[in-house]
Amino acid sequence: MAHCISAEAEEILDKEFKVLDKGFIRLVDYLGTDERIVQSARVSYGEGTKTYRENAGLIDYLLRNRHTSPFEQVVLTFHIKMPVFIARQWVRHRTARLNEISGRYSVMKDDFYVPENNDISPQSQDNRQGRMTESFDSAKSNSIRETLIEGQRESYKEYTNLIEKGLARELARINLPLSIYTELYWQIDLNNLFHFLELRMGAHAQKEIRLYAQVLFNITKHVAPQACTSFENHILGSTRFSKQELAELKRRLFSKDGTPVLEERALERFEEKLK
Repeated sequence: MAHCISAEAEEILDKEFKVLDKGFIRLVDYLGTDERIVQSARVSYGEGTKTYRENAGLIDYLLRNRHTSPFEQVVLTFHIKMPVFIARQWVRHRTARLNEISGRYSVMKDDFYVPENNDISPQSQDNRQGRMTESFDSAKSNSIRETLIEGQRESYKEYTNLIEKGLARELARINLPLSIYTELYWQIDLNNLFHFLELRMGAHAQKEIRLYAQVLFNITKHVAPQACTSFENHILGSTRFSKQELAELKRRLFSKDGTPVLEERALERFEEKLK
């Protein structure tokens, strides 16, 4: 099959999926589906050479054993609107192609992210880069929220005043806060998208980028549902063991006399996963 089409993906093309208060993600285009992964892995052509179950089994095997090159055959392009502070985390993933709106050429829009009260929380005492799960009380959250809004309002007012005075846009923008929204086109293959999602859907990621990652994943399910199922089963929320950790884990699976602590079939399944 020369060209793979997903009916589910076609239905959501160019549809905006809201994230945060003013952000969104749109699937602009895609190249390949689960079928392309299977074709690439088998280096064969033609639709229907294997059953749906066999195809799903092959995709599951490939992902479980980190045979990743067939997943690179699937490419997705997104249009994303996000706050600048999220975009700066986003571009840490250097395995994608992107083009971002330029404040040198365009006047930035009066769009700023304002967190909801339940997301306004103190600094965590044991995580230097994160917040506590508990938010401030309602009165303090409202006060902080108003401070954020006022700061955004003033900075944008100063920005527009500088532009009206004739200052170059590339200089007028430099005092705008990280909460201002930016937009970009982001193209990435499925293998590297899974790397992104593994990190950004994780519990240690900032909440705002986790919300974007979850929407990305939900959209990707329309393009490659079998691959996404395998990703959920074998990568998302999983962990890896060091050589020493694995040795200790194996030791604890057996009693002192060498008999398995687990029933035999459960032990076999564990050993199969280690291969």
